[in-house]
Amino acid sequence: MRCIDFDEYFSEFWLNWLKEHREEYTYTDEFEQAMPEIYDAFLETPADWLGGVKPCEYFNSFDDAGELVMLLSEYIDKDISVPDVLLERIACLGLKAEQSLLELLSPNNSLYKRVLAVTLLRETGSEKPYKTYIEWLITGEARELKDNAVESLELMGETIQEELLFALEEADDDGKEAILSLLSRFSYNKQVYDALVDLFTRCPERRAQLSAYIARLGDDSAIPMLKKAARDDNTPYLVYIELRSAIEALGGEAPKHEYTEDDPAYLIFQDET
Repeated sequence: MRCIDFDEYFSEFWLNWLKEHREEYTYTDEFEQAMPEIYDAFLETPADWLGGVKPCEYFNSFDDAGELVMLLSEYIDKDISVPDVLLERIACLGLKAEQSLLELLSPNNSLYKRVLAVTLLRETGSEKPYKTYIEWLITGEARELKDNAVESLELMGETIQEELLFALEEADDDGKEAILSLLSRFSYNKQVYDALVDLFTRCPERRAQLSAYIARLGDDSAIPMLKKAARDDNTPYLVYIELRSAIEALGGEAPKHEYTEDDPAYLIFQDET
């Protein structure tokens, strides 16, 4: 298999489309809104450059998941845009692609390859790399990689709760926040609550997000702490909004906090109301 630049052929397709349908569009934004429709037409039109096969069907004839993942890697190495239809085909092959995708998680590969591998492993339903994902939350991996790993771990549910609780003790504050975002979705655990309170107390800059996790955990004993933060003169308006939501979600009544135009976020929100 060779790397075919689908984007290059699509550019040619939509230019021809524009020539043929120019009179249908009065404004540029109308044409931009039609782009998904044009792209669908591109995918469904038999192409000479594919031997008469529709672009949407081209990869369907390939069943070797390992070869397709190798092709994906080659696209990235050659700095050619990876066709969506290739990604869809790999995902469609499910766990047949698992081992090849697991190999792309290696730190020897580029960040882009690793992020794509996480996404595809999630779409194939693979839970095999969960220990690797949890390890990333403890170590200094790229934020993009961690965020994608969290999405996958979230789908695995409480089956990974014990591993996450263990990792919570080893992680730095960034890692703790990511792990707590997951643990707060599971059944109530006092260790999780205590860790949230500790991080909330020590890291005011994280309070907006942490207040949502605290509310999700559902322990109303956090209300006094949340109210105290909501009253704090150093609490920015956007953080106050999140604190107020958390307090109300736990059944409390949020304290009033007057803000002035000195807070840029408050000024923006006032302009919108």
